[in-house]
Amino acid sequence: MKIIDDKLINQVADEAKNSPRLRKNYNFHQSLSDKCHRFLNALEPGTQIPIHHHPTKDETFIILRGKVRVSTYNDQGEILESCIISHEDGMYGVDIPKNTWHSVECLEPSVLLECKEGPFVEHEVEGILKL
Repeated sequence: MKIIDDKLINQVADEAKNSPRLRKNYNFHQSLSDKCHRFLNALEPGTQIPIHHHPTKDETFIILRGKVRVSTYNDQGEILESCIISHEDGMYGVDIPKNTWHSVECLEPSVLLECKEGPFVEHEVEGILKL
């Protein structure tokens, strides 16, 4: 059993602060080929998560610490919907349907629990929205 506690969240958050990408994952799944991916994603302000989509995969974000903005877009890159998830505001997460363009903007140091179908596949050119 893996315990999700302050010690683990602080460890992953510290690793994100020291990462050139300003984010760090802590995987609960054993392999990138697993059918279900569950992981902590620690984010620091300034990290870049471009508008992207997963053509065949739903994705769920649950906030454990901090504050992030999650937005969805049309094919032209125009915002369709946007919300800030944070415990302070009682907005705890979002579920993004497959093939939905979306982005995450880190507003303060944050840790998310993310779940999505595996296996992991590097984004192909069509996975990132080019504006």
